[in-house]
Amino acid sequence: MTTALLANATVPVDELPGLLFPALLDTLTMVGIVMTIVVLVGVPLGALVHNLAPGGLFENPSAHTVLSWVISIGRSLPFLILMAAIMPFTRLLTGTNIGIAAAVVPMSLAGIAFFTRIVENSLRSVPPAVVQVGRASGGSRLQIIRTAQINEAVPSILGGLTINIIAMIEYSAIAGTIGAGGIGYVAVTYGYQRFDQGVMLATIVILVITVAAVQLIGDALVRFTTPHARTRAA
Repeated sequence: MTTALLANATVPVDELPGLLFPALLDTLTMVGIVMTIVVLVGVPLGALVHNLAPGGLFENPSAHTVLSWVISIGRSLPFLILMAAIMPFTRLLTGTNIGIAAAVVPMSLAGIAFFTRIVENSLRSVPPAVVQVGRASGGSRLQIIRTAQINEAVPSILGGLTINIIAMIEYSAIAGTIGAGGIGYVAVTYGYQRFDQGVMLATIVILVITVAAVQLIGDALVRFTTPHARTRAA
């Protein structure tokens, strides 16, 4: 009886845009806030981890080991477990465990750990000669990090940023299980719980298109910032 009632509660096709587009806006809002935090924290943190390592600008093996372990722990936890484990911390910061604000906290922590590693690996790929030139020119550590290391690693960082954004879109769908809103919430509440295959299919299409658009834009930015591409453009 209950299943039959739910089956009859399907969303009419003409009402899908009114349901899905606000949900997509919520998802983009979540991801936008999270990625702003992730970039602002992840870039300097990645540069710090890289330069604390042996051969870095201010190497400190002990500090590097501790910080690297903390980041690895953040990366190793599945997002759903991380989200559940830090609920008291999330409530302390936001005053709630549901909604966009509650989703931003675990998403940001997961994203920062992921992006920090991306930045660290990108900086590791910068030829040592570039840093040596910066040192020989009398540049400060901050100047070398900003103009030599990060500037040279921009294409690689942008490629990693694209992957990170796509991961955050996936995490936002998982966050829908705690009432965070967005496409994930619509898929769970309407598509799964109400057995509405039309809503489920529509959410899948929207997610695929969104991820594809992010990937295309990210690839274009990587090509544009790659040195030989800039040379041809000039």
